[in-house]
Amino acid sequence: MSKRAVEKPVRVMVFGTFDGLHPGHVDFFRQAKTLAKECFLIVSVARDQNVFRIKGKYPDKNERERMKLVKKSKLADKIVLSGLKNHIPHIVKEHPDIIALGYDQRVYVEDLKKDLKNKGILIKIIRLKPYRASVYKSHLLKKRS
Repeated sequence: MSKRAVEKPVRVMVFGTFDGLHPGHVDFFRQAKTLAKECFLIVSVARDQNVFRIKGKYPDKNERERMKLVKKSKLADKIVLSGLKNHIPHIVKEHPDIIALGYDQRVYVEDLKKDLKNKGILIKIIRLKPYRASVYKSHLLKKRS
């Protein structure tokens, strides 16, 4: 009887505010899950104070409410809060194999690969495709309401 090798799931990590979960976010999670045959999707939800620092305003929903929204999607295998002052330690703790970035994510990503390599993590970083970018941007959806 031969022993079959057990495939370890590939840990894919994504980041975002997720202030109101729309079809673009769902597509983002689904694209990330297709990056590996056996995928363990880790969703990092931005801290309220980091959203304020980056966007100049607080999200409509607080970080705990946004985590609950992500959980309702049933696409994330694990949901974590981002770091407060430094984004690297919480990534190191989760030790992803792949980081999947949204098509428009620019904050924190310039030196991400180098910063993680300095912590001993060699990682693949993949930029995902937009999903109807002109329609499903949270700030554009809010303008319609």
